[in-house]
Amino acid sequence: LKMGVVSGFIKYSMFVFNFIFWVCGSIILGIAIYARTSKIGQEIIRGEASGMNTHTAANLLIAVGTIIMVLGFLGCCGALKENRCMLLLFFVGLLVIVIIQIVAGVVGLSFKTKIEKAFKKSFEHEVMTLSKDDPQSQTFQKNLEKMQKKFKCCGLIRGAADWGKNFDKYGGSCECTSSVLNDCVDYQGKHVYRESCGQHIINYLKKNMVIVAGVAFGVAVVEILGLIFSYVLWRQIGAN
Repeated sequence: LKMGVVSGFIKYSMFVFNFIFWVCGSIILGIAIYARTSKIGQEIIRGEASGMNTHTAANLLIAVGTIIMVLGFLGCCGALKENRCMLLLFFVGLLVIVIIQIVAGVVGLSFKTKIEKAFKKSFEHEVMTLSKDDPQSQTFQKNLEKMQKKFKCCGLIRGAADWGKNFDKYGGSCECTSSVLNDCVDYQGKHVYRESCGQHIINYLKKNMVIVAGVAFGVAVVEILGLIFSYVLWRQIGAN
């Protein structure tokens, strides 16, 4: 490949890549703004994140969507107009994102055990509320009851015993309907789920970490291709 000639393949591949990049950013930004401003969107966020700042996730997505859109715009225009400045800004921006992803991945892997311990410590603190009668505890108890029905688990750490004196009140959602014997255990005359909801959450996170890692790897490969294409095109334009 002669560096004095601008490759049409690389030029238009860069454009298509960045147009898709820009569209993805637009979709993320649109969904985030809708979730941030609409009544229905805010209700969904509140339902998923009780006790948290309900706008944090939406604000983060707005920032991510905006950055992706800006990079996509720089890449598209830089490729079509053969503008080295735009291509350089795109390259630097994408390189920073790749570095952040790598650092986040390394930190995530190194803190995997610590994160699990942090969850367990949090569960140990919350498990005491299951046997209380005050209104604040009852809110948590009702939320866990819904979780038990949905995910077929019981209690938070040790299973049905976590409910203490409230087992008769909330134990109905623990009743095991599984045909697999290992899924169930007998407790106070009832057939209940063996797995605690806390353990279910930890197992769910572990399972999805593998999926997230796979997706992140795939995204990183695409981003690295974007870096290579933008660099080659930048060199070709400069040599032309």
